[in-house]
Amino acid sequence: MGCTCETCKRSVLIEDFDMDIEAKEELVIALAGNPNVGKSTVFNALTGLKQHTGNWPGKTVSNARGVYKHKDKKFILVDLPGTYSLLANSVEEQVARDFICFGKPDTTIVVADATCLERNLNIVLQVMELTDNVVLCVNLLDEAKRKGIDVDIKKLEEELGIPVVGTCARKGEGLEKLMDKVYNVALKIETFTSKKITYSLNIENEIEKIVFKLKDILDDKIDLRWVALRIIEGDKTIIDSIYRYMYKEKDVDYKLEQLSKLINEVNVENSYKFRDDMVSNIYNQAEQIVKNVVKKNNDDKIDWDKKLDDILTSKITGYPIMFILLGLVFWVTVSGANIPSAIIADFLFRIEGKITELFINLNAPKWLHGILVLGMYRTLAWVISVMLPPMAIFFPCFTLLEDLGYLPRVAFNLDRLFKKAGTHGKQSLTMSMGFGCNAAGIVACRIIESPRERLIAMITNNFVPCNGRFPTLIAIASIFVGSAFASKNSTLVAAFFVSILVLFGIVITLIVSWVLSKTILKGVPSSFTLELPPYRKPQIGRIIYTSIIDRTIFVLGRAIVVAAPAGFITWIFANVIIADKSILAHMASFLQPFGNSIGLDGFILVAFILGFPANEIVIPILIMSYMSEGAMLELDSLSAMKDLFIANGWTFLTALNVMLFSLLHFPCGTTLWTIKKESGSVKWTVFAALMPTLVAISVCFITTQISKLILAFH
Repeated sequence: MGCTCETCKRSVLIEDFDMDIEAKEELVIALAGNPNVGKSTVFNALTGLKQHTGNWPGKTVSNARGVYKHKDKKFILVDLPGTYSLLANSVEEQVARDFICFGKPDTTIVVADATCLERNLNIVLQVMELTDNVVLCVNLLDEAKRKGIDVDIKKLEEELGIPVVGTCARKGEGLEKLMDKVYNVALKIETFTSKKITYSLNIENEIEKIVFKLKDILDDKIDLRWVALRIIEGDKTIIDSIYRYMYKEKDVDYKLEQLSKLINEVNVENSYKFRDDMVSNIYNQAEQIVKNVVKKNNDDKIDWDKKLDDILTSKITGYPIMFILLGLVFWVTVSGANIPSAIIADFLFRIEGKITELFINLNAPKWLHGILVLGMYRTLAWVISVMLPPMAIFFPCFTLLEDLGYLPRVAFNLDRLFKKAGTHGKQSLTMSMGFGCNAAGIVACRIIESPRERLIAMITNNFVPCNGRFPTLIAIASIFVGSAFASKNSTLVAAFFVSILVLFGIVITLIVSWVLSKTILKGVPSSFTLELPPYRKPQIGRIIYTSIIDRTIFVLGRAIVVAAPAGFITWIFANVIIADKSILAHMASFLQPFGNSIGLDGFILVAFILGFPANEIVIPILIMSYMSEGAMLELDSLSAMKDLFIANGWTFLTALNVMLFSLLHFPCGTTLWTIKKESGSVKWTVFAALMPTLVAISVCFITTQISKLILAFH
């Protein structure tokens, strides 16, 4: 089955799939399956922290590889892209197909969802056409039980002719047995002959004819029946894959020409018909298997998932609930962050006082104290005190919604809007990723197959605020919007205002996407299937780890690394005097007229420019810039920050424009670098920097002019 050339197997894995195989005793295991079946949970449960991610060679498709040991063997587990089939309709499907066929892993684990086994058997049956070394992992048995679904694992094993293991990977149940089965199959301790799909008489006759011709072209280096099926359906990508992984000598051009000729001989209309018939055969067989092995005892059970989806994805109630939940997350973040932020700031600035005393006792030069303490340390102190509390609250809330299964419902609701904007529905998913980190949102755009639609998604991802901008929005909304109301309502009002800003960012995303799709990036939007996973009980341990370690600490660490040199540079600019003014003051004076026209000032624009490496440091730079002008000597709370800003001419309009500019302006350095890497284009990277900046300037200018008109009439 699949590639049968055992002697070249390791070289293909090492050279073509960039596998790091240290010894021939190491066994390579592929992990395949549909999206949202718990494949990543199985992968993480088996490999733990012994894993790394990267790209498939020559593809913008990410992969994850990990290592685990069982009994006396070391296993390299390769997490293939989640796909619904192996028919090579997308890059992900081609990657999964090629690795199983040409990489020839020792065993392929296919993870299936016990609650919707019929749909999942589609890819199982296709993998069985490629290799006999298959182990089926029927996951989420606990959810199936909750829904009154009973899967007869033993009977399913008999129906398929391959080992089948039932698991609940989230709880670790069945994983030991899964590893035992993989061990036995990989080492040939147990051998199985998988039952193959029987197609209609027309297709079987065509297979027989093509296999006869293939014998003279491909010899026995690959399963000829499987290649014949690819030819019948008109899959021309198989030629490139065969050339890349099997024949690398120059004298094979003739064979590949013959193969191309065979594919071209298949009438296009016939290939579509054959393909439809093949898919129907696969689904019919899957349906028959499920009838034999699955029993549903849910007549008296209420389908809560469906009832919740009827509410959460409704055109009437879906959007209001989405907005309420968004506001609730921000309210919890704002109300919970104020006190911890003040405590941390007080603690860190007390330490600053002690450090200053130490410098005085050591008779250290004032410039050294200025650079290290007033510049670098103070910037770090503000980054930590302003960013840490909101992130430590926001990320667990965000991860909780993700773990519950609500975020795919958000994407489902927004999908309709993105299609109307002329872009791919998957952009709603990549935009949601941008709330955590815009750079991560850019990488997530790989799931969009169309280059045009992928580019639109990358260019507009910056319009949703990332974790680096949320602290800025929350802090300014708290001190200029929330403080205008009674203390008991201030946090609620601030959260509501931040929610409005986020919705405004989504509206701008849709408008700009529509404009791009109608002008420089014209095209027809693609269609796709968005699967809604079942609602699941959140894993508190995973939420804490993912939100605190993977997100909060990671982002804070990145901000600290950037903040220290930024504080150093800002202090130098603020204290090096040229012609009776600091360099910073000269820069601010130069930008002041332009800043005034869009409701900002020169120092604010300088802060955004110097904050280009990371959005997290804009406010600390701005504070240092104002303080260097003698307005205040130290800050120890949000109220002190408000006093500092007001002393430097801020009004509500200034605060509003700062929030709008922060929401819409150019991406940070990391995000732009990611855009360059993913698009491979300097031109589009520059465009991705300039276009949002022009949008931000335009919105602030319009807001300022409208405000002036209103004031003129009063």
